[in-house]
Amino acid sequence: MSKNNEATRRNFMSTSSALTTAILAQQVLSSSVHAEGKDIVKVALVGCGGRGTGAASQILKAHPSVKLWAMGDLFSDRLESSLDLLQKGVGKRYDREAYKGQASSIDVPPERRFNGFDAYQKAIDSGVDAVILATTPLFRPLHLTYAVAKNVNAFIEKPVAVDAPGVRTILEASKEAARKKVIIASGYQRFHNPVYQEAIERIHNGEIGKLSHIKTYFNHGATWHIERKPEWSEMEFQMRNWQHFGWTSGDHTCDQQAHSFQVAYWLMGKPPVSAVGMGGRQVCKGQKYGNIYDHFATEFTYDDGVQLFAQDRQIDGCKTDMSEWIHGLEGMCEIRQYRGATMTGKNQWRKRDRGHNAYQIEHNVFIDAIRNNKYYNEGEMAGYSTMMSVMARMACYSGVEVKWDEALASNHRLGPIDCTWNTKPPLTPGKDGTYEHLVPVPGVYNPYKG
Repeated sequence: MSKNNEATRRNFMSTSSALTTAILAQQVLSSSVHAEGKDIVKVALVGCGGRGTGAASQILKAHPSVKLWAMGDLFSDRLESSLDLLQKGVGKRYDREAYKGQASSIDVPPERRFNGFDAYQKAIDSGVDAVILATTPLFRPLHLTYAVAKNVNAFIEKPVAVDAPGVRTILEASKEAARKKVIIASGYQRFHNPVYQEAIERIHNGEIGKLSHIKTYFNHGATWHIERKPEWSEMEFQMRNWQHFGWTSGDHTCDQQAHSFQVAYWLMGKPPVSAVGMGGRQVCKGQKYGNIYDHFATEFTYDDGVQLFAQDRQIDGCKTDMSEWIHGLEGMCEIRQYRGATMTGKNQWRKRDRGHNAYQIEHNVFIDAIRNNKYYNEGEMAGYSTMMSVMARMACYSGVEVKWDEALASNHRLGPIDCTWNTKPPLTPGKDGTYEHLVPVPGVYNPYKG
C-alpha cells in the first residue's frame, strides 16, 4: 500500500468511527430534545423529483425548527407537484415513511420557486442555511461547489458525480468545506443504518478474521420512464429521463450500485487498485432506454489481495437481490438493508433491522449538526465511493483492466455540466429514433477517452 493510500485509509477509518459514534448518539434523541441551537433552519430543495421530495419530507421531520424556504427544479411542473405532495402528505415508500401534510413547515411563495438550469443558484442565494442537492447526478459537482462557496451546508444525493473530473471537483469542494466548516452530508444512507454500523464495526474488530473477499448485489427490475411529448426538445426528453442516459446518470452502476460500493469503501477504508468487468444490454433496448446497459459484473482487486465481486442488474422478471456478503478467514457476514445482518463462523451474531429508517436518520444527524455546531463532512467518502462506480462502468464498457490512479486522473467528461436549453445533448438518436448506435461496445470503448 502506498503512503498516500495508507494515510487515506487511516483518515477515513478515524472519521468513520467518530461519525458513527455521533450518529448512534443522535438515534436515541427525540426530535425535540434540543432547546438550544438555531430557532429556524431554512432549507432549499434543488431537484424536486421523487428522491428530492422524499428527502425534503425527511428533513422537515428532523426537527420542528426546520422550514422549507425555497425550491428549484428544471421544470415547473415537477416543482409544483413536489410542493403539493409535501403540503398534502404522501404514502409510505421504500425510502420514506408515510407522512401527513407538512404545510406548517413550508414557506415557499412563488417568488422563491425557481426553474431552469440556474435554479440552484437562486435557491441557494435565497437566504438558506442548508440545501438538498437532488438533481440529475451530472450537475451535483457544480451545485456542491456553489453551495460551499456560499457557505451553505449541503445534503448531496448519491452518486455525487458521473465521471472522474466530477469526482475530483467533489473532493476539492470537500476540502474547501472542511476549511470553512461547511457541513457536507451525503445520500449514502447505509452509513447511517444501525445494522450496517454494528456489523461493520464487528468486522473491523476482527470477528470474521482477515478479509478474503466481498460480494455485493444490486439486482432489481427496470427503472421508470416518462413518455416523450411532441413539444419536448431532445434536451428536455433526456433531462426528464436522465436515468436512461450515460452522460446524465453515469449509468445505473453509478445511480444505483453506488450504495454497494460505499459499503465496500467503508469496509476497506481505501480504494481498490484495479478493476475488470463485463456488461451489456439484453432486454432494456429501444428509444426509452437511452444508451445505458441493463447489467454489470465487476471484479475489483485491492493492494492486499482482497477481491470485491459486484453485480448490478435492472431487468424485470429476474431475481431481486440487494445485499453484501463479507468473507473472512474465520467467518462470514451477510447484510441486507431492511432485513438485518447475520454473522457465521467463530463469532456468531445476528441483528434484525427493526424499523430503522436510515433515510430519516441521516437527516436527523444533518439538522442536529447544523443546529448545534457538530461539524462533520462526508464529501471525501461520497467522492471515493462514487469513483468506484465510475471505475466499474469504465471497466465494463471497455472490457479492459482499469487502474484506480489512471481512472481518477482521467479528463474524459461524459457531457457538459454547465448547460442551457440551447445546449446540444452529446447523445442524439439515430434515424430509427433509438440510441442503440451509442451503446458502448467492449473491446472498442476507450475507458479513459470514451
